Parts: sequence; structure tokens; C-alpha cells
Amino acid sequence: MTIDAQNSCMESIKITKKHHNHLNNPFPAHPKCVPLIHGNLLFNSHSVPSQKIFSIGKDFQLLWTSKNGGSLSIFHNSHLTKPMWSTIPGRPFVSAALAETEVNESRGSFLIKDTHLHLLCVHQSIEDIRIIDDVKFPSLVISGWIFSKKTKKRPSSSGARYFIVFDQKSSNQVGFQLKLGGANFQVNTRRKRRRKRKLGWRWSLTGGRSRGFAAILSSVTEEETEMSMSREFNRLCFIYSSESNERFYGFGEQFSHMDFKGKRVPIFVQEQGIGRGDQPITFAANLVSYRAGGDWSTTYAPSPFYITSKMRSVYLEGYDYSIFDLTTPDRVRIQIHGNSLQGRILYGNTPSELIECFTETIGRPPELPEWIISGAVAGMQGGTDAVLHVWDALRTHEVPVSAFWLQDWVGQRSTLIGSQLWWNWEVDTKRYQGWQQLIKDLSAQHIKVMTYCNPCLAPVDEKPNKRRNLFDEAKKLGILVKDKHGEPYMVPNTAFDVGMLDLTHPDTASWFKHILQEMVDDGVRGWMADFGEGLPIDATLYSGEDPISAHNRYPELWAQMNREFVEEWKGKCLGKGRAESEEGLVFFMRAGFRDSPKWGMLFWEGDQMVSWQANDGIKSAVIGLLSSGLSGYAFNHSDIGGYCAVNLPLIKYRRSEELLLRWMELNAFTTIFRTHEGNKPSCNTQFYSNHQTLSHFARFAKVYKAWKFYRIQLVKEAAEKGLPVCRHLFLHYPDDERVQRLSYHQFLVGTEILVVPTLDKGKKKVRAYFPVGESRPWQHVWTGKIFTRQGCDAWVEAPIGYPAVFVKAGSLVGETFLKNLINYEIL
Repeated sequence: MTIDAQNSCMESIKITKKHHNHLNNPFPAHPKCVPLIHGNLLFNSHSVPSQKIFSIGKDFQLLWTSKNGGSLSIFHNSHLTKPMWSTIPGRPFVSAALAETEVNESRGSFLIKDTHLHLLCVHQSIEDIRIIDDVKFPSLVISGWIFSKKTKKRPSSSGARYFIVFDQKSSNQVGFQLKLGGANFQVNTRRKRRRKRKLGWRWSLTGGRSRGFAAILSSVTEEETEMSMSREFNRLCFIYSSESNERFYGFGEQFSHMDFKGKRVPIFVQEQGIGRGDQPITFAANLVSYRAGGDWSTTYAPSPFYITSKMRSVYLEGYDYSIFDLTTPDRVRIQIHGNSLQGRILYGNTPSELIECFTETIGRPPELPEWIISGAVAGMQGGTDAVLHVWDALRTHEVPVSAFWLQDWVGQRSTLIGSQLWWNWEVDTKRYQGWQQLIKDLSAQHIKVMTYCNPCLAPVDEKPNKRRNLFDEAKKLGILVKDKHGEPYMVPNTAFDVGMLDLTHPDTASWFKHILQEMVDDGVRGWMADFGEGLPIDATLYSGEDPISAHNRYPELWAQMNREFVEEWKGKCLGKGRAESEEGLVFFMRAGFRDSPKWGMLFWEGDQMVSWQANDGIKSAVIGLLSSGLSGYAFNHSDIGGYCAVNLPLIKYRRSEELLLRWMELNAFTTIFRTHEGNKPSCNTQFYSNHQTLSHFARFAKVYKAWKFYRIQLVKEAAEKGLPVCRHLFLHYPDDERVQRLSYHQFLVGTEILVVPTLDKGKKKVRAYFPVGESRPWQHVWTGKIFTRQGCDAWVEAPIGYPAVFVKAGSLVGETFLKNLINYEIL
């Protein structure tokens, strides 16, 4: 099905639905985009000085110089020798295009590409730089033209006027706003004799040496055939300099890479994919479902933000689709689908300072309730009897348990692809007989119950024991996302279609909060707030906003609604003086965008494969943990053992016992220690499968508990400063070039614990790297061996049950952790 639409910028968008394609290209091509063509920078010699320093507020300066063709640089007043941001001498920092867009969509996966490039303006002039007084801080405005051709007769044949405003937002942030005027097109229509005044322009034709032309005001007579048409550009590029050896980190939760230099990074919320380049599963997924395999760039939670090894940092505001092009060694090229762009340039001397600066603006998570970080969260399914049976086994093995997470509390149904949940958010009393009593019995042992929901509703006419039909209720209230005909948009999801809540509708939040309230009234204290990444980009929303940008905002709205309910519930408890307020509610989610750390309480990394592979297995879980931590997601974790199993005749991915045990060891050092049975529980080894798995689970639940004292401290620090619990070593050793190259190999817990996980099948040794710049030596937890040499590797024994973990020798945290391990009979 193909739908043609136009957005507010008069852009032609072709949307192709490929939900039901049975055979697809298993090696899909990369999307086309506006070409990178190097233009030239011109400046008006009559109105722009050859060199001048302008103040941006009271803490920043902008230097303009005409040397080497002209460039701009921004400095913090405390560090005038190193620019925070600068343009490339003689090259434009603004360009634009008018292009058509094609979007291919299939079950939460999106491919956005440019087609039919109508106009490309890669040349830029600067005609004015001036200060505009403001009540708080003066702003700096730069204006001029972008155009498609440069001629000696005039600076523009087809193009538009631009304005860029720099203003101080805080003592460590400079804001920028870039806006284009209407495009001016020149089309041959008739011959016209015209007399025109020609302004004096100076420009540089950079090609190894600088050449300039200085013209005086003159009158010329010329033959022209032209007609002007106004239409807005829909591609805007912001271009500035980078160093060839500069490394780029962040961009939200990424799963394949830590450093993005040399890559084009799209910022669009979507399904992460099955395999993401790991073979043969990506081939198979793409073959049976359009682009279902994803690639290295697909993620549930991207963010238009980065930090570099040179301590530079930029982020974009707004929600338009954007691409950070880092493929050219000497520049950053940000392309946005729109005709305006705004964001901030951050100042800081360390990665920690930059993360604090970033999260100061976008927001930080609240402190987690203590119960969720006190012990294991046992994820399972099967009904009341199954829970009681596993509970008995956990008690026998003395496992410290915080909660049971029961995603099938709504009941299951059989579909073409197996058992799936009924997306109707009420308890299935047949599956969970004595639901409220089960919750009370577990609560008596200080164990919470957690459930599952998402912002989608499935028709449940065929469900035998329903009490409510939430889909019908939402449809009657008009709070579902609409299609172009004004009917509920039925979104394909695996084996059934669902309606999505319109989170821009003023009545949606209160209606859904009542559903959450009923769940909490039963005694539930937490839930997975799943999905949020699948809003169709041809949907009609109550707000009337562009669905492409609304698509990126949707997971933030979903998190905000859940968070509001948590805070309202807490307020009611405090008002009544009830003890429940001390327990606290918590929800965790996978989809997100830039501001999600403000609204989401806790995140998990989505659906990794039950494999050892790099792009979508256990290794990717470490990269996702660390990249998201550098992007403001302070609390994150993965499903122990992974989620996605495949059991086809020729392609099998089943969770092995070894993989499960190693994943337990890994997640014992993340914020949350939570299991998941996976999409095919019978194919996977589970924590309750046998004595070995239960004993190992008990052992590492106790290891997790042994550093609870430090976890509480780190959770508080995250709420105050935005620093993640689990950290890439770059955060504290940014000058160590070897650290800059690390990926999934090792990570820090706070500053005091160093973890080198075993991420390969059959391996019993790992290579640990001890960074340069540490004041204390590292002590191996299991043997007590001290490693004093810095900037070197060491092979460390890591048999199952004894992962390579180190603490700072003699530190209070290290000594307390070791003491607790002894008390729990682990050490």
C-alpha cells in the first residue's frame, strides 16, 4: 500500500508500507541522501570586518577572521586558546537542499531516503555579523545567503537568506538557532532586459591558496530570462570542523560501535532489528520481513548528542529527523529534515563535566526505590502455580529476590508465530488465580510483583474471560491514533494488528492512568512500559503535528505519562501518611529520545539475540550500556541471557547454559539484575533449569547484593549529576588513547570497580587493560593480586563463576565490597 502526503514544508513524501511482503532483499541497500558537495564561503568586504572578537553573553567569545577564506570560532572566556566550536576556513557552515522523501515502513522499522533532488545550495555568503542586546545576555546574529551558483555578476542565482543566532544559555552552554527564509528559484520563462546594481563581494576560491576579488559598486546591463518562485527548503545542513583523530561518543543507546568517527549516524527511533548485521540471522530476518534484520545504526533510543575525545560536545533540540555525517575527516555535517535547526554547544574540561552540563538541561532520572536495587528481579511466566514452584526453588538456594516480573499477567493466546500476550491491560484471573493473594504472600516476604504494559491495544472480542475491552473503550473516546480517513490506525505487530494511544490527546493520559491505578491497587509496584518506537509516520494526531517529528517525541510522551502517574501516586501516599510512599513505584522502558532520561525512571536495552555475537548478542549489550550512559541514560540494563531465540530448521539460536551463566556474571554489575525467559522459553536455558543454573543465579544475586551500598551511592549521584552507574573508561581516563579505543571489552562501576566480562564462548581467560592516570593500583577480587602497572594489559584467569573483577586497592568501597562477599560466603 502506498500513500502520498505532504508535510508543512510542502515536501513530497512517498510512504511505502511493506508489512506483508513475504520475500524481501536479504541485503538491503543503504539509503540515499543529499550528496556532500564542498561549496565556497564568501563575505561582504564592506560590512564584515577582516577580523573581530564578538561577545556571546558574558562567558563566551566568537572570533571572526577573514584569513584563509574566513572562519568562525567560539571560545569560553576561561579557555581562550582552545575553541569549543569552529568552522572550516573558506568553507560554508550552512547549506540546504530541496528534495523529495521516500519512507519504507515495516513493523516498527523505517528507511528514510532522499529522492529527486530539485535544488542544492552549497555556497554561502556572510553579509553581516552583529550583536543584538537582550534583557539577560546579548545575542550574536550572523546573516547572509546560501545559493546554488557563484558568479562574478551576483552572489546568488537560486537560494535563500539565512540567519544564525548564538546566545548564552548558561555559564557552560551556547545556544544556536539556524533559520532559512523562503527559497528563491530561477526558471527560464521569457527574455527580459534589466538594469541591476552589482554589490561588492569578496570570496575565496580555496584550492591550496587564497584568491580574492574586490569589486566596487557598479551598474551593469545584462540580458536575463528568469522567474522567481517561493518554496521552502526541506534539507538543512550545519557544517563545522573536526580533527582527523577526534573520536565521537554518545548518540544515545547504540549497540555496535562506541566511536562513530567515519560513520553517518541517523537519529530516528525504531526497532533495533534481529541480528543488526550478525549473520546468518540478519539475512534470514531481512528475507522474511522487510529490513527486519536492522543494521549497526538501528536503535530504540537514539539521541542527537555527542561528546568527543577533544572535549567538544553538541546536541540538537527539537525532534526532526537528523543525520550526523562524520565520514569526512575534517568536518561534522549535521543534516536535518526541515528548514530550521537549533541546539547547544557545551563547554567542559572532562567527559563528566560535559555529561553533567548536558543532563542539567535535558533532565536527570529520580532516585530509584531501594527495593528494585536490593536483589534479583525474577522474570518468568506460566501462572500462579509456576510462580510458587520457582519461588520455592529460589528460597531453597537462598537467592536474594526483590521482585517477580510477570509479563504474562494479562494472559496468553496462540497465534501463527506461537504464544503471545493479550494486549488488554488487566489481569487474566484464569491464568493467575488468586492474583491479589499471590501479591500479598510475596509482599509478606518483601518481594514485589511487577507486570507489563505498552501504549498499544489489541481487539479482544475473542478473549473468553475479559472484564473490559480497552481497545473498544479507547476507540469510543477517540484517543487512538487515526489514519488518513479518521479511523483508528491499525498498526501491524507480528501476528496481530493493534491501535496506538494518541499521546497528544488531552484525554489519553487520565484514561490510561486509571488503568495503571487499578493495577497498583492490586498491589503491583512496578511494570515494563514497553514499545514507544512504532508510531507510523503517516498517522494523524490530535495535536496536528508532523508525524515524522512526533515519531521521535512519542517515547518521551509515553515515559512522561508513566512518570506522572508514579509521582501522583507518591503524592497521594504522602498526603495520607501511608507507608507505601517509602516503597515507591518503578517502571522501565526501552524506547527513548534525547529527553527520555528526564521522564524515564529506568531503561533496558531491548531484545538482544541469545548469542555471543557482536552486533546483537551479549557484546552489544555492553556497548548499549556504555553508549547510553554517555548520553544521559544513567540507569540501564539488559535481559540476562538475551531475549530473541530462533528455532528454524537451518538457523537455530538457543540460549545455552554457558551464555546464561556468563550473562548473569555481566549483569551482576549493572544497575538491575533481571532475568527474562525470552521469546521462546522452551528453547532457552533458564535460571531455574537445573541445580547448576540456580546455584549460579544465587551466587551472582549475592554478588549483586554485595555492592548494594555502593549502588545506592551511585544512584544518588546519577540523580544529582546525571552520571551513569556503569561507565566507559573514557569517562574518567579521557587522555588514555588505548581507553578511547575500548568498546565492549571492559567497563567501570562508578569509579571504584573495574569489570572485564567474559563475552566469548569457551573462554576462561580475558585480557584486562589498566588505564593510565589512576592513583591506586587495582586488586583482583578473587585472588587479591595487585596490578600496579598502568597503560598495560594482563591476561587474567576467568573461569565460570569467577569473572575478572577488580577494585581499587585500599579504597573504602573496595574493602567493603570484599567484606560483604566474605559475609555472603562468596569469597
